[in-house]
Amino acid sequence: MNIVDIIHSALAQRKTRFAFELLPPLKGDGMEGISAAIDPLMAFDPAYINVTFHREGIKQTVRADGSTEWHVVRRRPGTVGISAAIQKKYGVETVPHLICGGLSKYDIEDALIDMDFLGLHNVLALRGDKSQNERRFMPHPQGHAHATDLVRQIAGMNRGEFVDGEVEECHHSRFSIGVAGYPETHEEAASPEEDIRHLKAKIDAGADYIVTQLFYDNSRFFDFVTRCRAAGIGVPIIPGIKPLSTVRHLELLPRTFGCRIPEELAREVEAHRDDKAAVRQIGTEWAIAQSRELIAAGVPVLHYYPMGKAENIIEIARTVF
Repeated sequence: MNIVDIIHSALAQRKTRFAFELLPPLKGDGMEGISAAIDPLMAFDPAYINVTFHREGIKQTVRADGSTEWHVVRRRPGTVGISAAIQKKYGVETVPHLICGGLSKYDIEDALIDMDFLGLHNVLALRGDKSQNERRFMPHPQGHAHATDLVRQIAGMNRGEFVDGEVEECHHSRFSIGVAGYPETHEEAASPEEDIRHLKAKIDAGADYIVTQLFYDNSRFFDFVTRCRAAGIGVPIIPGIKPLSTVRHLELLPRTFGCRIPEELAREVEAHRDDKAAVRQIGTEWAIAQSRELIAAGVPVLHYYPMGKAENIIEIARTVF
C-alpha cells in the first residue's frame, strides 16, 4: 500500500498511526542490529518504517600543530536492500530515502527501477545535506541541485518518462513520494516565505505528503501547517519528533537541525545536567506531551527519529499509542 493511502486511511478513521526512521548499519555490519531496533517497536503497529540514505563524506580534522587532515567518513550503504529486507521480514511498508547528493539522474533512475522490482513503492525524496568539506551543496554534474527536480524525475517515471525519453509501452512505476518540510525554516532559505514557496514547488512537481524536520514547540508546527494551507499546499503534513536525550543536545540539535529548544525544556535539562538518566527522562516526557497534543489535534501519523536508540521511543509509544 502506498504511504499516502495509509495516511488518508488514518485520517478517515481519526486514528493517529505510529512510524519511525532507521539508520542503515555501517558498512560491514549485518541485519542483527536492525532487527534488534525494529523488533520491540513492532508492538505499536507501525504504519511504515523509513530508512535513511547516507552518502560518503569527507571530514576535516585540525591537528594540534595546526595542520589539516581529511578523511572519508564511514559509509552506511544498502538503503534499498535493507528496505526490501525489512518489508519482506516484517510486512510493513518501508520507505527508502533517495537524495540528490552524489548521484546522477541515471543513478537515481537505476535505484528507482531496483526499488520497483523489489516491491518498494514509496520513497522520501530529499536534496541531502552538503558534505562537511563543501561550503554549499554541490550536485553531481549530471544530477539534481534541488529536491524539486528529484520529485519531478520520480513523478515522471510514474508516467513512463525516463532520463533518455518517454517509453510508450512499459511497466509504469507507482511511487508515492514524500518530501521534507521545515517548521522553523530551512537554514539556506532567505525567508520563511521563500521556504514555503520551495515546498509548494515540490508538491506541484508531484509529491504526495510532507514529513517535517524535528521540532520541540508544537505551536511552530501548527503555524507551519497554517502557512502551508494558506499557500495552497493541501497534502498531508506529518510531524517529526525526536526526544532530547542528553545535555549536549541543547547545543547540537539547534546547530544540526535548525530547531529551537524551548526555554522551559532547556532550563529543566540544565537543572539536571549531572544526572544523565534524569535528562533522558525529561526529554522523553517532553516528547510524550508533544505527542499527546499532536494526537489530540488529529495528525494522521507521528514520525519518530530514534537516531539508532529506541528505548525512549518505546516508552513514548507505550504511553501514547
